[in-house]
Amino acid sequence: MTITSQMVKELRDKTNAGMMDCKKALTETGGDMEKAVDLLRQKGLAVAAKRAGRETKEGVVECYIHAGGKLGVMVEVGCETDFVAKTDDFKAFAKNIAMHIAAANPVSVTREDVPPEILQREKDIYVNQALESGKPQQIVEKMVGGKIEKYLAEVCLMEQKYVKNPDLSVQDLLNELVAKMGENISIKKFARFQIG
Repeated sequence: MTITSQMVKELRDKTNAGMMDCKKALTETGGDMEKAVDLLRQKGLAVAAKRAGRETKEGVVECYIHAGGKLGVMVEVGCETDFVAKTDDFKAFAKNIAMHIAAANPVSVTREDVPPEILQREKDIYVNQALESGKPQQIVEKMVGGKIEKYLAEVCLMEQKYVKNPDLSVQDLLNELVAKMGENISIKKFARFQIG
């Protein structure tokens, strides 16, 4: 199959990957757009995993104030070099993450950062709900385990579905940026302030 420049452009618009990477992915998948998207995302994961151990001492602190000034977010996004920290893509990513945090209200960046008291409170609620419905103890434990997994996916920033594109998680978005920039990038911490 002939890979046209229009196909490459379409894939590039969907993934933000480089032109040559898009052309190569389309060639490898025989022009199948969906498979090419998946292939590029897998490559992004591989690149992100390879770079994950590197320190991120540079970066930016990005702020987002929602209309009316009643909601604000500050987020620290780290990278390896000040060169990457100054790029438009990196700054746009930080800004988008700040807006996502304003909209999605995560509790923490990762599962490991969820305060134990919050997790215990949720677990107690789920156990009481299951017991009140008359479920046996062994089924209660399985139900609670599943509900805790779902809860963590909803409140941990890296696992949340990205508000501007629910097909991607925040982690997927980060992996794409790591692949594009060629260095480790991390969301270090955030603070969300709301009136009332």
